[in-house]
Amino acid sequence: MDSFHEQLMEDSAFLRVEQRLDTERVDKVILQLNRIYPQILTDKEATKFRNLDVPTSVRLGELLTHLQKKGEEACREFYRALHLHVEEVYYSLPTRLRLRGLSLALTNTTLNNYIYFLMCNPSPGPFFFLGCFGVAVGMALLYYYSEAKVSGGSRALGMAALGLKRKAQEVLIWYTEENLRK
Repeated sequence: MDSFHEQLMEDSAFLRVEQRLDTERVDKVILQLNRIYPQILTDKEATKFRNLDVPTSVRLGELLTHLQKKGEEACREFYRALHLHVEEVYYSLPTRLRLRGLSLALTNTTLNNYIYFLMCNPSPGPFFFLGCFGVAVGMALLYYYSEAKVSGGSRALGMAALGLKRKAQEVLIWYTEENLRK
């Protein structure tokens, strides 16, 4: 079994991108280390790592580096505090998954973290929104101008269907045929 120091080195990349480690949870871990083990994290160091002017990911990265420099006991106590305050993150650490036999075949933790981030990111982003909005506006314009307000519009739709996927072609061609029958 790896030492806690080696495990923390391996888990650091995952912890730095972990979305569930918000400011409140990181502060709980820092306070646990400071109050229970002041030899690991002094008051001055705890104040530094709890500075809200610094982004949480940066503070967490500095804390992990600091604990690795402190040695094996500091790393073990970090895992204990993480298990106590952020259990769901603790059990999803790459080293915990490997110990339980659920690790992915890939051993590159950076790649694993990137895949995890892509799969668990709930925000689809602005381009997804703009794409959906564009489709909705196009459908609204199509509906609004669908009657005889635009001459030759149905023929233009029939021509536009040439470059689209099969289902979209069928819809546009059906719409064109309906207008020609009127």
